[in-house]
Amino acid sequence: MGKKIIVAGLGHGGIAAASILAKRGFDVTVYEKKSQGTLGYDWTDIFAPAALGIAEMPMPDEDKYEYKENMTFFAPTSKKSLTQHVPYDELEIKMERKDIYAHFINHAIGCGVKIEYDCEVLSPIMLGNRVIGIKTSKGDFIGDLVIDACGLNSPVRTQLPASMGIEKTVHRDEKITIYRAFYNKASDEEVEAKFRVNFFAGGEKCISWVASEDEHTDLLVGRFEEFTLEKLESYADMLRENSPRLGKEKIRGGQFVEIPVRHPLSVMVGDGYAAIGDSAFMTVPLIGSGIANSLKAAKMLADTISSDITESYSAETLWNYQVKYYKALGSGLAPLECVKYMLLSLTPDELDYCFDSGMLNEDNITMTANFTSINTQFKLDPKDLMIKAKAVCKRPEVLKKVMICGSRMAQVMAACAAMPRRWDRKKVMQWTKAYSAPFNAYKK
Repeated sequence: MGKKIIVAGLGHGGIAAASILAKRGFDVTVYEKKSQGTLGYDWTDIFAPAALGIAEMPMPDEDKYEYKENMTFFAPTSKKSLTQHVPYDELEIKMERKDIYAHFINHAIGCGVKIEYDCEVLSPIMLGNRVIGIKTSKGDFIGDLVIDACGLNSPVRTQLPASMGIEKTVHRDEKITIYRAFYNKASDEEVEAKFRVNFFAGGEKCISWVASEDEHTDLLVGRFEEFTLEKLESYADMLRENSPRLGKEKIRGGQFVEIPVRHPLSVMVGDGYAAIGDSAFMTVPLIGSGIANSLKAAKMLADTISSDITESYSAETLWNYQVKYYKALGSGLAPLECVKYMLLSLTPDELDYCFDSGMLNEDNITMTANFTSINTQFKLDPKDLMIKAKAVCKRPEVLKKVMICGSRMAQVMAACAAMPRRWDRKKVMQWTKAYSAPFNAYKK
């Protein structure tokens, strides 16, 4: 043991993997550009608590979290709504982002992880086709393996040589720009839904929510294009028509961030390199949630590294990490991107129809902590399936979009099933073309 592991960035999956590896005797250092105590956006986040145990982490103190409320989804016209009914044992927990990071970091330090703050990762250091370290604002650091947890626009992944076959860029439709802030509570008026999620409100192709808390209102707006603060405020004024508790005084938050909402990275490993979390696009394509997936991936990666008796940490020995991830999560998550594209292709009128006709119902939109595939999202019985079939057949334009979605989902699932179980560069590169083809079709 004692092999030196470099973790680039303090992403959730990276720090979780670092903790497991340090506890097992590896020499692990995390290099993070932000200062100590400043990590985490000024808002809350949600994740499945069971993932902590999988990543060998304890639960946080009870005063640091609460359980997430059920969401109520509204059609573009707001005439029809559908409310989740998540079973209690599948509820996600909600925590301040800063508290999530504090919990993860304190655990990591206790496991023996070293963290170098104020150290911006600039690029990988290559020796031929092997990653041997990272260039940073504090100098060069060499290690036996680099775990890339730098996020969506990772300076490590985006500067790897093309010969490694790892995707660098992200298409505009594969990431969503989020604005989120907490505003004052404008009134004590009772609201129809405490956690209101709006699809295409006002005819805009975006998703938004207004969550009414005891002391504030939580506003989120997500779009697949850049938008300004002026545009945001105009949109928020429109949302206030149906959300009277949403005040105009911003209390905290107010950042724009980008989140990947796409299929997992087609190749996550290379010689001396492994991507995790947002660097490997591990979020759920429909909702952008990824903490739990990253924690589960951390365990898979740590186990793969620990079991490498050659200690070469090559693409060949690390490939089993990707195989495990796709088997457990990736093959279920990837087809959901096709559903995302289908929803984006619908007009507000067509989406209204999906609500009004019963094509979508409360069982279908009940996203749980185990929301990792289309099977956990759409719970269909024969009677319900017949209702949906009759409804979609009445709208040929919707039927066409559903058929395209179904066809491409089938292609994605077939590609995932055919992923090589052992590393063979030629076969893997051929497989990536088949895997990427259905998604590339949306970009033409």
